[in-house]
Parts: sequence; structure tokens; C-alpha cells
Amino acid sequence: MSAHEQTTDAPGGGRPDVAGAIREAIVRGDFAPNQRLVEADLSDMFGVGRSSVRAALFELTNEGLVERVQNRGARVRAVTVAEAIEISEIRMVVEGLCAAKAAERVTDAEIAELRGLGEAMRGAVAQGHVLEYSELNKALHLRIVEISGQRTAAGVLRRLRAQNVRHQFQLALVPGRPSVSVAEHLAIIDEICARAPDAAERAARRHLLSVIDALKSI
Repeated sequence: MSAHEQTTDAPGGGRPDVAGAIREAIVRGDFAPNQRLVEADLSDMFGVGRSSVRAALFELTNEGLVERVQNRGARVRAVTVAEAIEISEIRMVVEGLCAAKAAERVTDAEIAELRGLGEAMRGAVAQGHVLEYSELNKALHLRIVEISGQRTAAGVLRRLRAQNVRHQFQLALVPGRPSVSVAEHLAIIDEICARAPDAAERAARRHLLSVIDALKSI
């Protein structure tokens, strides 16, 4: 499916989510840090008018994914390691809250779902499938937030994770890191499934502290 098809097939036949399409392209690595984002090129790529692209770039600038450079237009903002650490520190607090709330609200069906995600993550690491593990990692974090019911947190975390995605992928490529990471995620799953809010929050915070330590070693 082309970028044009993905963008124009908006739910309910509404206007395409241009900001969402550009955001996903940045997250996937289709656009590199500091790469210029030319309105005419994006207009052609996503099959929308330049005014829609301009509005999308403004939205993404507010999110911190794009920056405006005087006389040069927009470009993908390069997030430094120091910023990635700061973002992870904020995530540690918010995701800890979400893990605690998820432990309070989780249903039996959701417990089975989380256990299944955990087993899939364990299998991906055992087979050395880094990309698959990275996708499952993202899916688990999103699912925990959904189960928590914390809608405000979901919006905050979506923006923070989008800014940090390149550093997260770098960490996944560090030898031995996935094995450490999967154990931390399984601990979070165990505590949520045990319906233990305080322990779930501690497990989530331990995981993000580990991420911060790993970022400092890059």
C-alpha cells in the first residue's frame, strides 16, 4: 500500500491524518534526523494539499518531532542522548502510574493477552529477532496504557515515545540488551497480572531506570 493510499483512506471517509502519517514515517525511520521536510515533496508523497502539510508540520513542531529553521523550512528534529534521558525520566513517572492503574483494572481476558505478549517477546529475544521484539515492546507499552484507562497519559506518552524511538531502537541493537529488557517487561506483566499496583509501578520504574542507565552508556 502506498503512502497516498494509507493517508487518503481516512476512517469514515474524513480528511486524512497528515500529521499522523508524517509522524509514523519519522518513527519508522523513513526520514532521518535533521532531514529537510519539503512541503511540495510531502504533498506529493501523501496526496494532499500543501496547506494540509503545513498544518501537519506545525502540529509536529509543537510535539517536538519537527523543528523550523530560519530561511530553510522544516526538518526532523534530532533528539540528543541528554534529551532522551530526560524523556525517559518523565516516562518513568507516567508509565509507573499507568502500570499501577492497569493492575487495579486488568480483567482476566487482558491478563491472558498480556501473558501472550510476554511469551511472544520471550520467543523473539530467544530467536534473535530484534525488529519483532521492538514491535512487541511497543505493543506491550501501549496495551498497558490502554488497560490503565489513563487517556491524558496516553497522549503524553505517545509524543514522548515518538521523540525517543530512535534511541530505543539503538538500545535494542546493543548486544545483550534485549535479554535484560525482556526480563524487565516480564516482571511488569507479572505484577499487573497479580493485580499488585504498587509492585507494578516499581517494576515499571525499574525498567525505565535501566533504560536510562543504558542510554548513559551509549
